[in-house]
Amino acid sequence: MKRKVWFILPAITLILSGCAMLQSVIKSTFPYTTNLEIPRSSAVGVEISVTGMANSFDQDFKKDGNNADKVSEVRMESARVESREPHDFNIGNLTSLKVFMSKVDGTDEVLVASRTDITAGLGNVMILDIDNTHQLEKMVRQEKVRIRMVYKLRNHINVDAHLHIVLGLGAVPSRN
Repeated sequence: MKRKVWFILPAITLILSGCAMLQSVIKSTFPYTTNLEIPRSSAVGVEISVTGMANSFDQDFKKDGNNADKVSEVRMESARVESREPHDFNIGNLTSLKVFMSKVDGTDEVLVASRTDITAGLGNVMILDIDNTHQLEKMVRQEKVRIRMVYKLRNHINVDAHLHIVLGLGAVPSRN
């Protein structure tokens, strides 16, 4: 009987740690995404702020709540911006762009990515410089996160531009 307990105990520990490992892989695999609009009425040379809600694909796979408590040390790993509509919108029409993440109510806001040296002829995709000094565990425990984008236009635009923001997070299994 004692022999079975010593065999079962490590197996259970391995399975439970595997769940945390699985959650950290999921959080690191599926990015948070949102679509934000730059209205054609935006002023040139002035910082303008737009907000939207972002969520991650893995939020669809929760059971009895969010499994985010199984991950820790959640940090920004990658960030990019893509033009969606029009697809060929030149992101080089912007001179700078900053992306902030916060809880849905706007609390605990932190800068997660930015770019201040945007080239005029950049094209429709841009990789952002990330700020991975902030722990984002409080954010991923939420069903959604609030994204605030602050941008400055280089030139007047003739169309409402819809940008798709993709924020990749990295996580490690929680020790709990």
